[in-house]
Amino acid sequence: MSGSLWLRVPGGDTLPAIPRPRHTGPGEPGPAGDPMDELAERLDGFIAAAVHPDEIAAILESDGMTDEHIRLTYGRHDSFGLAEELYTRVPRAFPEPGRVPDPWKVSLTACLLRGLIFALPGLAYVLGAPLLEGPQDRLGLPAGTLTLLAGALIGWVWDQTLSHRAYSWLGMGDRAAAGRTLLVGAPAGALLGSAAALTVPGGPPFSYAFAAGQALYVGAATVLLVLGRERVLLAALAPMAAGSLLALFTDLPVPVRVGLLLVSLLAACTLAVRELPLAEGVRAGVRRIRSRAGHRPGQGPVRWRMLRGAEEEYRPRGPRLRDSVPYGVFGLGTGLLVLYAALGEVLAGGPAEAVAAPSAVALTLSMGPAEWLLHRFRSGSLAGLRAARSPRRFWQRMLGTLGRCLAVYLAVLLALGLAGTLLWPGAPGLTGVRAATLLLLGTVMWTGLLLQSFGAVRPAAVVCASAAIAQSLALLLGLGQPRLVQLVVAGAAAAVLGTLVCLLLGRATAHR
Repeated sequence: MSGSLWLRVPGGDTLPAIPRPRHTGPGEPGPAGDPMDELAERLDGFIAAAVHPDEIAAILESDGMTDEHIRLTYGRHDSFGLAEELYTRVPRAFPEPGRVPDPWKVSLTACLLRGLIFALPGLAYVLGAPLLEGPQDRLGLPAGTLTLLAGALIGWVWDQTLSHRAYSWLGMGDRAAAGRTLLVGAPAGALLGSAAALTVPGGPPFSYAFAAGQALYVGAATVLLVLGRERVLLAALAPMAAGSLLALFTDLPVPVRVGLLLVSLLAACTLAVRELPLAEGVRAGVRRIRSRAGHRPGQGPVRWRMLRGAEEEYRPRGPRLRDSVPYGVFGLGTGLLVLYAALGEVLAGGPAEAVAAPSAVALTLSMGPAEWLLHRFRSGSLAGLRAARSPRRFWQRMLGTLGRCLAVYLAVLLALGLAGTLLWPGAPGLTGVRAATLLLLGTVMWTGLLLQSFGAVRPAAVVCASAAIAQSLALLLGLGQPRLVQLVVAGAAAAVLGTLVCLLLGRATAHR
């Protein structure tokens, strides 16, 4: 048995003849192809777009391939080994994403309308000016100025906080809860604004009535703006705006002035009440009072509660109240900075002619373009996410978009400031220092709003509130010349906020 297993043919080859593959005809099946080639061809698009072999392994497993099938069919140990070979075999070819609608595209007309609505209430002071006449107060300001400013500032802070809370409910899809929030918060803000005005002594009698009406209007406007009723609010302001423009050319009688103010105020309040769930809120309040009055300790069914651990603490449904407070702080800081831009020199003992009202009007009107440019920045950053191939490239694209949007906003603000200075009777000239302060304040407000739109409202609120405190202390202690103090404070705040924008928004994860 030690011999060869093959039969020896005398004089011939000891190896058996190996059959050669025969040639097939046109209609006959050919030899079987490599299953790896077939699989790579079938999954070519997925494999070429993969950035790691694990993506291909996930596709194979989702296709129902088991490790046993892979070993029998492809001769690989498991799906990961097969995926690595496919990843090596097929070259990378990342497809360009298809065109998708821009989620941040908004109408420029709608944003300009909101900016106009923010500024139009200022015309009410033109109608009410004859009723606010009197001797200047102890700071050299026109009669009733401090009364109106106190009510406006407190109301502004409250309604900034209220707006965020109502918008949070709307973002959660609960419009009814947003309506209930506005139903309770708007009247409370009107009461706070009126009470703040009443605490300022020495104003003309009509200034307190005007401040109360101002507080009511701010609450009604907050309701209509949050619920998206800008055009309705514009219609309510039309009588007052028309009367104010007419008062610039003719001396209207006092009853006509008061009547126009009341018509716009009542229209705004009526329209706001119509948008609120008044009947539902009254019924809910009655039910709550009855349930509390009828409850007695020790009565009623026993209600058992599940014990919760520290990691399962109960949290109330809906937005937390403390999350809305930074928005009010941000409103207070920016409001004080705008106030000092308009009245800083007068408050420091300068002449009454130094009131820079056009700067405040320009900043208010610019909020419409500012809102549109915030959306343009979000659109540009989203396009940068699609086009950039590295974090550094995305950061560069983000900075380019930021620079363009900020430059456009500052150009609009400067144009509004120049136009207001030319049209406002007796307004001080827009000198280089005033113009620089105006542009720096615009930078503070726009970058602060930008951080706010990305959820970083706390650092923005801290910076703006700190700037307002610094300028208040300089004013109270008489430190420095008012114009230079405003310039330095605004410049420092703008530099800090600009740095925060570059640090926080330069990461791709911040734009999710």
